[in-house]
Amino acid sequence: MQNVAFSKSLKYGQIGEGRIANWLRGKGYSVLPVYDVQINSGKGPQLFTPTESLVAPDMQIYREKDVLWVEAKRKTAFAWHRITRSWTTGIDLRHYKDYCKIDTESPFRVYMLFLHGGGQAKDSPPNSPSGLYGNWLSYLREHEHHRHMNWGKSGMVYWGLDALRKIAALKALEIS
Repeated sequence: MQNVAFSKSLKYGQIGEGRIANWLRGKGYSVLPVYDVQINSGKGPQLFTPTESLVAPDMQIYREKDVLWVEAKRKTAFAWHRITRSWTTGIDLRHYKDYCKIDTESPFRVYMLFLHGGGQAKDSPPNSPSGLYGNWLSYLREHEHHRHMNWGKSGMVYWGLDALRKIAALKALEIS
């Protein structure tokens, strides 16, 4: 049985993924939500190649001939990096490595989206930036802020706010 904190976190993320998917549909994209396939197993979506299994981005979207993968993350707030005195956001390093492999080997590029609520993360100043932020994974690979091996199961990779484009306000996604 999954613990209560994980279940609550999972539900929070699923609501964000759904809001992002609906927002993308409003922008004219068709959405294939990959995250629905194995979410109840406690695993993220999987992409099975001839030689390995990779953690897949949450959805594949298309509009006309434009097809891409989208990884969607929902977070309460940006984290404050005390050393550089800047806002950062991040993901699990193992997942990131799989997304990079998919971005390189798949015919479809990967776009990362981060939906931030503008709250306050632990040990951070109040009122972090809010809204939907994103960028191409190929760009983010060249603009990592830092990595930290003590967070997440396999470590974390982080990007500064300056590496992300603000795409929409929270109100556009009906998130309060």
